[in-house]
Amino acid sequence: MGLDPQQKCITFVNRHYAPNLNVTGENVWDLAKYLIEEHNIEVHIVHVDKEYTGGGYRREAIGIVHKVKTIYTGDNKYLRNLAGLWDGYFLIRRAKKSGKGPIIVLTSPPLLPMWASMMLKHTWIMWSMDLFPEGFGAIHEMKTDSWIYKFFFRNTYRNAPQKLIALGPGQKANIEAKFGQKIASNILPCGVFITDKVHKTNPAWKTESDKIYFGYCGNCGIPHNPAFVKAAIDHIDPSRHRMILVVYGIYAEEILAYARDKPGIIIMDNVPRHQLGFIDVHLVTLLPSWTHIAVPSKAMSSVCSGSSILFCGNSASDIWQLLQKASWIVEDNEDMYQNLKITMNNITAEDVLYRRQHAEDLTIELNNLVLSTYNEIAMWAK
Repeated sequence: MGLDPQQKCITFVNRHYAPNLNVTGENVWDLAKYLIEEHNIEVHIVHVDKEYTGGGYRREAIGIVHKVKTIYTGDNKYLRNLAGLWDGYFLIRRAKKSGKGPIIVLTSPPLLPMWASMMLKHTWIMWSMDLFPEGFGAIHEMKTDSWIYKFFFRNTYRNAPQKLIALGPGQKANIEAKFGQKIASNILPCGVFITDKVHKTNPAWKTESDKIYFGYCGNCGIPHNPAFVKAAIDHIDPSRHRMILVVYGIYAEEILAYARDKPGIIIMDNVPRHQLGFIDVHLVTLLPSWTHIAVPSKAMSSVCSGSSILFCGNSASDIWQLLQKASWIVEDNEDMYQNLKITMNNITAEDVLYRRQHAEDLTIELNNLVLSTYNEIAMWAK
């Protein structure tokens, strides 16, 4: 049988995709599943053929997959960044050749949108996750006044996409300002998965109903503040609190060593997403320099599991703007340690219940937002 010329198609371009464990690839998977099952859309995914271990669930790949070989598979930071630059070029080249329908380009590997801007001109759609080269500037890997940073920035924001899918309204406005124009946009928070099922079974680690359970579950990497996590460990009161600690990333070893043998701390290898709701207060950190560059998915996943969050960062962040009804905030500044102590000491079971109730309302709002954006994206397929 020949191909149906009326078949609606869409293409996603991202470094990661199932079965690799990575939250951006999992968000593509969740959307692809919905488009295939609910709208009968032919979904193409172009991604790098490389094993990656990160957060999230391991999913079986769906859709029509196009893999691009990477030129480097090691762990050297500088070689990995260089390989990511060229991986981005080959991903966009493959998408032009093999993809069908609108081409939706995510922001991994770093500078992938630069290649889309240069090679696809105005015919692409940007789905923003972490932003680069801004991320390189935030971690001081590039000076923002250097010629190479200016080259990357200028070419990334040279040709605006047809449409923009942003993590939040703050990031959306930030990106539009860099392109110098308004862009037809939709909001799609990372970490809200409409295909997930809710489980109510009490986990083995939740043994003390009279304690408030804090949790840090996920990556602690360059955009995050490990001092906040260690401060939270310091402020756990074993008579009132427990803290579930599941951490990976560049600061993981440092944090685990700090937490070991501390009273009230429960170190675990993994907490499945369906158990996140049994943690009362999830700890979330984003350095102020990363505001609007990234919006940690764990904040959305935590609230959508029915939990509250304690956010250390900037109040302008989309995390606080979208989730403040279910949250506490401690500004990331020189007073963070003492302010965190005061906040954690003052959190009561009644406070947790109040914010959990708001989390339920926010979950409905976020799921409706995601479904609306998913259906809008389905309309883009030709």
